[in-house]
Amino acid sequence: MRQKLVAGNWKMNLIYPGALALISEIIDQLGPAAPTDPVVVVCPPFPFLAGVGEKLPKGGTVHLGAQNCHQKESGAFTGEVAAPMLASVGCEYVILGHSERRQQFREDDVLLGQKLKAALAAGLKPIFCVGESLETREADDTFDFIGKQLKDGLFHLSNEEFAQVVIAYEPVWAIGTGKTATSAQAQEVHAFIREQVARAYTAAAATDVSILYGGSANAQNARELFGQPDVDGGLIGGASLKAADFVAIVRSF
Repeated sequence: MRQKLVAGNWKMNLIYPGALALISEIIDQLGPAAPTDPVVVVCPPFPFLAGVGEKLPKGGTVHLGAQNCHQKESGAFTGEVAAPMLASVGCEYVILGHSERRQQFREDDVLLGQKLKAALAAGLKPIFCVGESLETREADDTFDFIGKQLKDGLFHLSNEEFAQVVIAYEPVWAIGTGKTATSAQAQEVHAFIREQVARAYTAAAATDVSILYGGSANAQNARELFGQPDVDGGLIGGASLKAADFVAIVRSF
């Protein structure tokens, strides 16, 4: 079922005491009446997952997610983290295919397809990222590019597997640059993604899938972005590191 969702991607920031302080501030500011709509997810760095998870209130008002996982269940992969390990410390979500992973670590759609399968097998809900560079947008290739990412990376899943997935559209040109897609630009791409889902699966699957915006959303622009009919929330980067800003985004619906 389609849900509103706001996920905070802390990336490689903070040290352990700061991570515990941040999640405590977020929980305090959300208050005892923390919303169930949108779903709230926090994605700390790997070393902080268990500690942050222990701070989360019982009853699931804030959910734990990871920023990546390996495609294998176990093995001689020094420095990597497997999906079952994430599930064992309370993770419910995992971000896959973030533009930084695609660009800096050369993760392609074949690898991401394997990671999707591994995450789903471990009972995790993938937040699968797609998005174009400034060069691609200026060449008017946005839809072809994103369509290929969806087809090659995601649409190999069964209907049942796909129902567990959240999609995040992150225009690469708007990540960490201070630039943000206009609400009209975001809506246009989100509508395109939903159309591609309908073609690959069913109209019901397209209606049910949550599609997040992930390009420098903040407390000032979130309400307008989230007001678009096909924008179901946000994958938040820098603004998720400030409790007041993150909570303001959560309350933007």
